Amino acid sequence: MSRNAESTAFRSALEVVRGVEPRVADAIAAELADQRESLKLIASENYASPATLLAMGNWFSDKYAEGTVGRRFYAGCQNVDTVEALAAEHARELFGASHAYVQPHSGIDANLVAFWAVLADRVESPALRKAQARQVNDLTEADWFALRRELGNQRMLGMSLDAGGHLTHGFRPNISGKMFDQRSYGTDPATGLIDYDRVAEAAREFKPLILVAGYSAYPRKVNFRIMREIADSVGATFMVDMAHFAGLVAGKVFTGDFDPVPHAHIVTTTTHKSLRGPRGGMVLCGPELADQVDRGCPMVLGGPLPHVMAAKAVALAEARRPDFADYAQRIVYNAQALADGLLRRGATLVTGGTDNHLVLIDVSGYGLTGRQAEQALLDSGIVTNRNSVPQDPNGAWYTSGIRIGTPALTTRGLGTAEMDATAELIHTVLSQTTPGTGPDGAPSKAKYVLDPAVAESVGKQAADLLTPFPLYPAVDLG
Repeated sequence: MSRNAESTAFRSALEVVRGVEPRVADAIAAELADQRESLKLIASENYASPATLLAMGNWFSDKYAEGTVGRRFYAGCQNVDTVEALAAEHARELFGASHAYVQPHSGIDANLVAFWAVLADRVESPALRKAQARQVNDLTEADWFALRRELGNQRMLGMSLDAGGHLTHGFRPNISGKMFDQRSYGTDPATGLIDYDRVAEAAREFKPLILVAGYSAYPRKVNFRIMREIADSVGATFMVDMAHFAGLVAGKVFTGDFDPVPHAHIVTTTTHKSLRGPRGGMVLCGPELADQVDRGCPMVLGGPLPHVMAAKAVALAEARRPDFADYAQRIVYNAQALADGLLRRGATLVTGGTDNHLVLIDVSGYGLTGRQAEQALLDSGIVTNRNSVPQDPNGAWYTSGIRIGTPALTTRGLGTAEMDATAELIHTVLSQTTPGTGPDGAPSKAKYVLDPAVAESVGKQAADLLTPFPLYPAVDLG
């Protein structure tokens, strides 16, 4: 696509929207302006290509397409079949998987599809066999009771939230925590690293049906070969949620023992984050689980979103290009440079560094909570998110950590020199911020004090840092 074509496409689209609801058009334009001017360091965010964005805004949005390719419950889905098949083909080739299911609307949806596929495959139940045979009307109340009891009483072992695990790995606020009897494995208190011997010990004691690996705030690689051996030793299904690091797998930065696809029975992911596609999910598996996974709609999902599947196909095609591997490697180089810059300035990092795309700062060393640090950085044009650290005394709301990641800034073209400058800006803000007090004068975990002049100065430096790396340079909204 030519630079002029991109600009024309987005400008024309906003003009059409503005003709119906100008406030929406204004908000879209304002979002682009905000993203252009901010140091986006949220580890789970990125910038999709213009082609990926444009693939979502079309007539596929109007289609119902329950079912799978060639087996739809609605007529007229031949074009949906084309884009879904393309997305699945690109996913299989990109990750070396035998089967790909690209319908999930999100990472949570992808995990639910995986959970139910494993339950349906592993749990012996006459009621379940009837349901699988589409004899649902023949199920008695006793059958339903047995089905609920058996499917809702299985065991899952996953990484704890404060160690870097994800809410969807069996924790109570999420439906997965209500589906499973869940237990967590943590990290070594001294190093912050996974202790595989302790994971094996927990698996032997707990005997889970599903062993889950994957993370949202663990800054190191995971050895999936060892995790599979642990799962096999107790007869568990090994599931990996690679939503955060899928781009590093696609770009062949994580290979061998650190590539989950050859080792896991089933793998889930989002299609955005480090993969740089549209917001959505995906499931990869072998042939033994493929039929169960393909029942994701209507088992768990609502109707597929064909326009998003079209965008997934575009993004996955982009990820198969040689330059994506270079991009993925630069993500890690940048994260390591950012970590090194922070360490040199006295920051405390969980695990002392990073092997992947994210860095976790323990801001208690600055005398702050994660919430105070997050807001002070936002005031200064640096977008991050607060996050728990292992054994966090401030809990999951206030937290003691800040999670930062490099996928988005790497997409913009920033390199290791800019990461060191970014570390300086972060350190300046955190070292100049102090805790505030509540109305009663007591110390507050949310209130903070930062000289507006410092925030303004850092914001200007952040903007200057971004100037040589324009976001969507071909898009001029006029």
